[in-house]
Amino acid sequence: MNIILGSQSPRRRELMAGLDIPFSCVTIDADESYPADLQAGDIPLYISRAKARAYASELRENDLLITSDTIVWLNGEMLGKPQDEADAKAMLSRLSGQTHEVYSAVCFTDMNGELETLVDCTKVTFKTLTQEEIDYYVTKYRPLDKAGAYGVQEWIGYVGVTKMEGSYFNVMGFPICRVYETLRKLISKE
Repeated sequence: MNIILGSQSPRRRELMAGLDIPFSCVTIDADESYPADLQAGDIPLYISRAKARAYASELRENDLLITSDTIVWLNGEMLGKPQDEADAKAMLSRLSGQTHEVYSAVCFTDMNGELETLVDCTKVTFKTLTQEEIDYYVTKYRPLDKAGAYGVQEWIGYVGVTKMEGSYFNVMGFPICRVYETLRKLISKE
């Protein structure tokens, strides 16, 4: 099976490489807008499916495409990627002292269509962050490519995360244990 990771994320690529399974990467340009009535885990599921549809015509026999999306969900609202540093600081101020959820969805697709999907959720609690901590993190790490304006594997995760329920790797953007189990299941069907 020719496994293709449809992602620009260096974190997803790193986690996938950690499975010691050969794969290739492609960049997919897909519309990431979604219907306004979607909530929580349904949002990344919709977007991961849109990414798969955008690349589906390229798939050949024995190809397996993996697409994924991750969001941060706080008090009934999605926090996506920040638009700029001010937006990143505002997001981190909102997450400060709160528990939020991180949802990642993964879609597995072959040339005949969708084979499997999964959605994973992790609850993350931040201590109350000082403005100095927020400013330092945003200035030094520039988390503009990260949902919720933070990477748990970076400095802010070290000093700010006080509790986590669920997969750490899901918070990084890819629930790799569940991806592995799904790949095992799909490959054994061959």
